Amino acid sequence: MELPLKGNTNDTSLVKLLVHINRNRKTGTLSLTLPAYTKKMYIHLGDVVFASSTYEDDRLGEMLIKAGKISVEQYDKSVQVLKKSNKRQGAILVELGYLTPKDLFWGVKYQVKEIIQSMFQAEDADYEFTEGEIPSQEVITLKMSMGNLIFDSVRRIENWTRIRKEMPDTSSVLSLSKDPLSLFQDIELSPHDKKILSLVNGKNTIKEVFENSWLGSFEALKILYVLWSIGMVELAEPAGSAAARADNAPDVTISLDDILQPNADEEEEALAQRVDALYTRLDTIKPSELLEIDEKSDTETVKKSYYRLAKEFHPDRYFTTKDDSLKAKLTTIFDAITKAYNLLKDDAERKKYFRQPKKAVKPPAAPEDSGTPVDAGKAETQFKDGISEFKRGNYWGAADKFKWATKLAPDNANYWNYLSLALSKIPGRLKDAEETLQTALKLDPSNSDFEANLGLIYLKAGLKKRAAVCFEKALKIDPGNDKAAKGLQQTG
Repeated sequence: MELPLKGNTNDTSLVKLLVHINRNRKTGTLSLTLPAYTKKMYIHLGDVVFASSTYEDDRLGEMLIKAGKISVEQYDKSVQVLKKSNKRQGAILVELGYLTPKDLFWGVKYQVKEIIQSMFQAEDADYEFTEGEIPSQEVITLKMSMGNLIFDSVRRIENWTRIRKEMPDTSSVLSLSKDPLSLFQDIELSPHDKKILSLVNGKNTIKEVFENSWLGSFEALKILYVLWSIGMVELAEPAGSAAARADNAPDVTISLDDILQPNADEEEEALAQRVDALYTRLDTIKPSELLEIDEKSDTETVKKSYYRLAKEFHPDRYFTTKDDSLKAKLTTIFDAITKAYNLLKDDAERKKYFRQPKKAVKPPAAPEDSGTPVDAGKAETQFKDGISEFKRGNYWGAADKFKWATKLAPDNANYWNYLSLALSKIPGRLKDAEETLQTALKLDPSNSDFEANLGLIYLKAGLKKRAAVCFEKALKIDPGNDKAAKGLQQTG
C-alpha cells in the first residue's frame, strides 16, 4: 500500500512511513516539524544514516553534558572558541583535550540516535519525505538496521492511548510474518520479547497472549506493539480463507528457534567472498539451483529452503561489515531468491517447471570476446536498468549495469560516460571514474559534456588546474555549456 509522503503523524504513523521507505529502498530526507523545532532523518536506500535538529537541547555539546562526557566548564570553554572560529564543536572539544577522537565518534552516533528516537515521541507533527540525494559531508554515519532503530525507539513510547489506537482489537489473532524481510531483521530481542513472540502462533488472540505471558497487560501490549510495528507479527488470515490455503503461516514450516537462531559468526572477508561468489553467478544460475531444490522437493522443502536462504542473505547482514557495496549485492541476491520462490512455491507450477528443463541463462558476452555483432537491445536494457539504479542512489548496482552495457556495446561513448558518473559516486573509485571517462572521450572527443564531467572529477579530487583545463576545453567546444562555466568559476 502506498503511503502519503507528506502529511501529519496523527494520520500516518511514523513507524509505518519508515517501514514503507525502507521496504521501497528510497533515498531522501524525512522532515518532522512542530512549532518549536524541525528534526530531519537522512535516509540512503531505506536506511537512516544521519539526523539533524533545530532544537537547542539536541546539539552535540548539550548531549555530551547529559551523557556525562564533558563538564559544564568544558562546554562553556568550547563555546567561546566556537564563536571565534568556523570549526565544529566536536573538533574543538578534541583539540582542547576534553574528548578523545573515539569519544567524539561515540558522541556523534549517540546524538544522531537520540534525535531519531525522540522523533518517534512526537505527536501531531507535520512530516514530509523529499526524495533525492542527501548531504554527503558527514563522515560519521549511523550503522544500525531500520528494524533495530524502530524497535529501540518504539520501546520508549509510554502512551497507552496511542498504542491501543495503532494496534488491532484484542480479539484479533496474530501470526508471524510471512515476509522473511520482516521476519529475519537484525533485531536484538530480550527474554520477554521472545516469550511474547512464542505466543504468537496464528491461534491465540491478543488477549490470550496477554493472559499467557505472565507480564502486566501494558508491558505485554507494548512488546506486541513493537513487534507489530516492525512487521515481525501480522494479522492472521482467517482459517479456511483462500489466503490461508494458498500460503500456510511460516511457523508451520520453521520453528521459532530457527527464526531467533543467529547466523553463524563469520569474518567480514569470508561473508564478502561468499556473497560475491553467488552474486557473480546470478545471471547463470537456474531458479531451482538458487533455491537448492530438485524435482523431488515438496512444498514444505521448498519453503524451508527459501526461509533458510532468505535469512542467510538478508540485507541487514551488511551492517556488520565496512564494505559499502555489500548491501546492494545482498539486496539483489535476496530479491532473486524471493523471485525464484514465487516461481516454484506452487506444486503445479513447480511440476511444469521441471517438465520443461531450462538451460542456464548465459550472461551477455562482450562483443570483443565473442566476435559476434553487438546486441544493441541487451545493451540498452542494461543501460536503462543502470539509470534506474542510479536514480535510486544505488551507485554500486548502477555501475554493474553500466559495465555490462559497455561490454555489450564498447563503442557507445555515452555508456562509458554514465559508468564514470556512477563510479565517481563510489568512495575510492575516482581514479576508475577518470579512466572510464577518458575512454568515452576517445570515442567522442568533441563532446563538451564529457570534458566538463572530467573536469568535475578532477575538481572533486582537488586537482583544480587539471579541472580548469577540462572546463576550458569544454567551453571551446560549446561556449554555452553551463556545467563547464560553473566549474571553471569554482577553480578560481
